[in-house]
Amino acid sequence: MREAVVGVGMKPARFLATLGATVIGIGSLVVAAGVGQTAAVQVASRFDSVAATHVEVSAAKSEGADGKDHAVAALPTDGVDRVVRLAGVEAAVQVGDVDLAGERVTAVDLDDPEAAPTTGPLVSAAVGDLLEATGGTIVTGRMFDAGHRDRADRVAVLGADAADALGITDVASAPAVFLGHIPYTVIGIVDGLAVQTTLESSVIIPDTAARRDFGYSAPRILEIATAPGASSLVARQAPIALAPSAPESFDATTPAENTSLSGGVRNDLGAAFLVIGGITLLAGGAGIMGITLLSVAQRSSEIGLRRALGARRSDIAAQFLVESGLVGVIGGISGAALGVMAVVVVSALSGWAPVLDPVVVIGAVLAGATLGLVSGAYPAVRASRIEPAEALRAD
Repeated sequence: MREAVVGVGMKPARFLATLGATVIGIGSLVVAAGVGQTAAVQVASRFDSVAATHVEVSAAKSEGADGKDHAVAALPTDGVDRVVRLAGVEAAVQVGDVDLAGERVTAVDLDDPEAAPTTGPLVSAAVGDLLEATGGTIVTGRMFDAGHRDRADRVAVLGADAADALGITDVASAPAVFLGHIPYTVIGIVDGLAVQTTLESSVIIPDTAARRDFGYSAPRILEIATAPGASSLVARQAPIALAPSAPESFDATTPAENTSLSGGVRNDLGAAFLVIGGITLLAGGAGIMGITLLSVAQRSSEIGLRRALGARRSDIAAQFLVESGLVGVIGGISGAALGVMAVVVVSALSGWAPVLDPVVVIGAVLAGATLGLVSGAYPAVRASRIEPAEALRAD
């Protein structure tokens, strides 16, 4: 052990290079695990938040004569008015898809016979409090209101992705989008929807205007925002409010039923970050092996002299193995410490609460020692096979 400590400290530059490879590998592993765990917690909290405050209602399905599933009933046009009276409901919105019959959505009224039959963003019709019910925010402008709906005004709110696709960033000049050849004045841009995120790629118009201009029939889904913890109760009551005589015609679900999706996302995040950390760890091990092999070549005369003075092959192998293991332990401790600091910094910059299992930190130190031993095994064997006469003659 004394000889190994002296051997490690003989060449500070070589020691720091070997240590650096270990620190980078272990530090990357800790950062990958910590950021993965922290991100997974954020995903879980997002799912939990949505699950506690949202209910989604859609028409029940039944298999028809053609073997396909068909809706048993259509959501009533006054569905929002019915469910907002329920205790625990804070807001609701009904959303449906608008069929333009092959017409395009453009920012300029064009008539190009060679264009594709369907291009541009989707078009959706909405009634109710879209922002409150979906957790969205207005980036610029405003949302259409009950007055617009009562008058069937041709106004539109763009999802952020749809606005980018159409090249509209500001609504101060009252730009228009053409749904086919019908102009709709853009009054706002919405983003950050927690549910029904496909609306961020859609042009959203009042359902009354959609019914008059495009023959829109019925909403596809009803989104309900509830008070925290009231989602289960509202999910039971909403179908009754919509169809008192046939509540089984509608399915009401909460995102809490998608816990498998939440768990899957968390597991996928953790696995992805650990793969990245593992690759970096392997690269660190290769660096340790390369530098240790170089050390063996540079110290061949020392090895030959030790062998000539009676050192056995196992003594030489043990010395180099202990040296690499010692570097691995020091690098593991340093890398784990730097990795923890990096996780805290990244979390602070992202506004997250850092999460890191202590087992990961302890395991990282042990992984550093293991990495040093494994990476130093081959160079140790190489060193033990050096013949004293050849080493001294080469020197």
